Amino acid sequence: MYQTSRLRGDSPVSIIGAGITGAWHALLLAEAGRAVTLHERSDAAMTQSTSHFAGGMLAPWCEAEASEPVISRLGIRSLDLWRQHLPETAFNGSLVVAHPRDRADFERFARLTSGYRRLDAEGVRELEPSLEGRFGSGLFYPDEGHVEPRRVLPRLHAAIAKAGGDIKFGSDAEADDLDGLVIDCRGLAARDREPNLRGVKGEMIVIETAEVELLRPVRLIHPRWPLYVIPRGDGRFMLGATSIEAEDNGVSVRSALELLGAAYVVHPAFGEARIVEFGAGLRPAFPDNLPKIKIEQERITVNGLYRHGFLLAPALAELTLAYLSRGEIDNEVMQCA
Repeated sequence: MYQTSRLRGDSPVSIIGAGITGAWHALLLAEAGRAVTLHERSDAAMTQSTSHFAGGMLAPWCEAEASEPVISRLGIRSLDLWRQHLPETAFNGSLVVAHPRDRADFERFARLTSGYRRLDAEGVRELEPSLEGRFGSGLFYPDEGHVEPRRVLPRLHAAIAKAGGDIKFGSDAEADDLDGLVIDCRGLAARDREPNLRGVKGEMIVIETAEVELLRPVRLIHPRWPLYVIPRGDGRFMLGATSIEAEDNGVSVRSALELLGAAYVVHPAFGEARIVEFGAGLRPAFPDNLPKIKIEQERITVNGLYRHGFLLAPALAELTLAYLSRGEIDNEVMQCA
């Protein structure tokens, strides 16, 4: 293991990439008293960032249906960090529903997850009155939450500045040109050093209607086009769930039809909603779809968060801080050259 006093506290820290991973690293390190500079090649709007198109769901128990246990472990820890550092984060839980014809898939989801309470039709209505009469049962995960990525990133950036960190937008910094410790959080842009990274496209649609009100993300279980509907406030909802092995940033007609059709199944009023935006982001993933913190002398690379960026970023930043402060290693996530 490479560990020196420079890494332990004497060295300035440069973080490349101000998306959700880089922002959480900058925040925790700045609050720990490190001299932090966060470099971001785009402007403060972050419209080209993967985070700009993310769902922002903080759902470690739901994600257990299709993820390794390490995702749930780190995700549950992240919930505490969201509560601690951004106490205004919404923790209204998650609701999972399905129609009777998809009961087998609904029960499979229940078997593979935990932390939920079963609801009957009345329970679904009490939780989300807009869904009255739509579903005969549901799974409610009360401890899960969600954030609006386009609102929470500026709040994280403001918290970094308040803690004494310096953010440089429009800075196309190269690690080799920076002094001290460098933490690389560039996502897919880091393929110059991480050739095994691939982009996994996640498509989204934002719609607007005054006819439906939801307090929490709703997941529709379906064998062909599962869907999540995330309330964004002011009558807007984000529709998402695609995970496509492609590296373009367009939304296909097929995906749009499936997302909009699934939303109509959740509530017919979505059929009259106004489409506000189509978009797609490329999530960085390693072949095993698991995150990695790679340590090589004075360079640390944090990458491969796949579709769990907002869920995992706080816990991964805490692991990096624990390594720099105390030399602690999490063997499931960290690799030392």
